[in-house]
Amino acid sequence: MTSTTAEPTAAAPLLDLQALVVSVRRRRRLWGSLALLGLLLGAAVAVLLPPPPTAVAKVLVAHQDDQPNDPGTLILTDVALLHTTRIADAALKSLDSSTSAEDFMEEYEGAGLTNNLMEIKATGDTGEEAVARAEAVAEAFVADHVRRIKEAAAADASTLIAQRDRLQKELDQVNEAIGDGPPEGGSPEESANLETLFARRAELSSRISDFSQRAAEARVGTPRLIAGTQIVDAPHTVKHSLPLALATNGGIGLVLGLVLGLVIAAVASVVGDRPVLRRDIARHLGASVTAELSRSALRPGRLWHRRRKRAARTRLTASLARTVRSSTEPLALLELGCPRGAGVIALDLARTLAADEPVVVVDALPRHGLAGRRPKSGDPEVVGVERAAALPSDRRRIGVASVAPGAAWSDLADLASRAVLVVRAGHGTTAWLHTVARQLADRRVEVAGVVLVDPDPRDRTDGTLWDGPFPVPRVREGRPARQNGTGSNPAVQAVADGPRRTERLPMWAARVPDSDQEAR
Repeated sequence: MTSTTAEPTAAAPLLDLQALVVSVRRRRRLWGSLALLGLLLGAAVAVLLPPPPTAVAKVLVAHQDDQPNDPGTLILTDVALLHTTRIADAALKSLDSSTSAEDFMEEYEGAGLTNNLMEIKATGDTGEEAVARAEAVAEAFVADHVRRIKEAAAADASTLIAQRDRLQKELDQVNEAIGDGPPEGGSPEESANLETLFARRAELSSRISDFSQRAAEARVGTPRLIAGTQIVDAPHTVKHSLPLALATNGGIGLVLGLVLGLVIAAVASVVGDRPVLRRDIARHLGASVTAELSRSALRPGRLWHRRRKRAARTRLTASLARTVRSSTEPLALLELGCPRGAGVIALDLARTLAADEPVVVVDALPRHGLAGRRPKSGDPEVVGVERAAALPSDRRRIGVASVAPGAAWSDLADLASRAVLVVRAGHGTTAWLHTVARQLADRRVEVAGVVLVDPDPRDRTDGTLWDGPFPVPRVREGRPARQNGTGSNPAVQAVADGPRRTERLPMWAARVPDSDQEAR
């Protein structure tokens, strides 16, 4: 006899990035639709809201304090000065327009291209109006800049001349003092004072000459700055390309829609807490994932897809048939999120078993029931749950019921003592999976395995896949039930309240895919 020891399980991470990525990828319709919507909205804006006619002019601006290492503060100051009422009023006066300066400033803008080059953009109702506005603003700015240069030069020259005149008056006083001085041969003290006056006169003459030269240079430097400030690129309209606008606006809308969709999908995945990996589904249900099948394999497909889908459904049906034949007890297929798929699987299973023994399908689905469908040739008998008690005992019963929210739990134990859960990945929340496991355990319904519908094709997590018949429980006598805290689902621990516990035989498994991939 072998004994099993519970291995400690690692604590679940606060945020499972793998499950988050899979959940976001499964919501590709959401973020794909938002990306497409953003693309269409961007294209619609480019078509329905074209930009107004725009004219552009470039102005070369010469500054008196230009430095090679200037970070661009001077041209930024010019751009700020461009949006002043003084410039706007001057431009409106040249345009002979009655528009207010505040409103007119909304129709143009400036941008510094380099330390000395500024670009002016102006809009208008027509291209001619936009060109006129750009030219008026550019000329108003140049005139204002030249006026400020002249005023600064005149202020500097006036200050220097005022200093020169003050020194000249002092020099005149010194010359007068020298002329009134004592004759030669005076006392030594008088001779010393006279020498001091001569030295002061020389110093004042030098400073007066310096101030006169600086005042002249201030005036000479102004024409160079005035000539350097000019319109170097005449105003002209900007050509509007509709294909380029469509591509630009569509691309921006696509990116914004995609980002918004991914954010919404990620938040919805975290808040929704709907397991999508077979590892998590198996852990929360307390049962092994025994087979996987895509949702598209359960409905009619294209001609080039039928062979692959038929092979996947055939493998699943054969596996379920071996499970049914391994016991005389009836089997129920309990769906969670895929009622139509569970009905299709039940009919496939009944057709396979009907070749060996009479089979009847007991339909207990609250919606999408099989009892009201139009039977096809060779289909097994389908009855409602109210007629199940009247069926003869020699007929094999295959039950189909639901464990979705709102389902009746009281009929599950009467329907069958064994069940296979048909669960659609990402449909049930974690709390509801625990509820399903707890309700089935309370009613002593043995879960033979889980058929995962619509799994993630890139899922490589371990859900304990089985090959061949679903495992038959092996009963061990006289062993106490395992206590909570061994890493299994707490919702299923109610099964261990009897004197016996069931243990699955470990077997290697093959996946039941909808493509010809390798067996795991």
